[in-house]
Amino acid sequence: MYQNFQLRSPFFLAGLVSLFLMGASLVIPGQYHAAAADPGAGAAGTMVGPSGLPLPRFVSLKPSRANLRVGPGRQYAVSWLFQKSGLPIEIIQEYDNWRRIRDADGAEGWIYQSMLSGKRTAIVAPWKKNEPKALISLHAGPDETTGLVARVEPGVIGTLDECDGDWCRFKIEGVDGWVKQAELWGAYPGEKFD
Repeated sequence: MYQNFQLRSPFFLAGLVSLFLMGASLVIPGQYHAAAADPGAGAAGTMVGPSGLPLPRFVSLKPSRANLRVGPGRQYAVSWLFQKSGLPIEIIQEYDNWRRIRDADGAEGWIYQSMLSGKRTAIVAPWKKNEPKALISLHAGPDETTGLVARVEPGVIGTLDECDGDWCRFKIEGVDGWVKQAELWGAYPGEKFD
């Protein structure tokens, strides 16, 4: 029924144990890093990057022209040229002074960190751009019962002043109001900041 197992060499067992421990050490650093993350770092922050800031996080594009590269360095090819200052960008990874980012269309690449600003901006419902007559309401306060300030087309970019987890204060060229957080790309669901 059962077969006896004999060790042919005492070094065989030591080798197996060493392999097991080496494999465990490859897994543990990532788990430790995630566990060491500051849970209060941000609504979306489940990890802390080398910069000490949460990952992922939203920022905005500083200059009106910035290269998106396929890798973290100037030696990598340019895959896209951003031409809009204030564009909201999501940082998903950090490497030295380079940030791996994602835009509202889902395009990913690397950009030098000095091209990014901590100023929070958002895009109104970019997923509704192709829907005819899809207008998003901008209210006087963080409630649907407050007065209507404006109706905004999908794709419009504005500045975020604060978010309470359900609503965000949103400014577009002198127009100031509140929009449902779920209608914006540039703030995580439930994220709060002021």
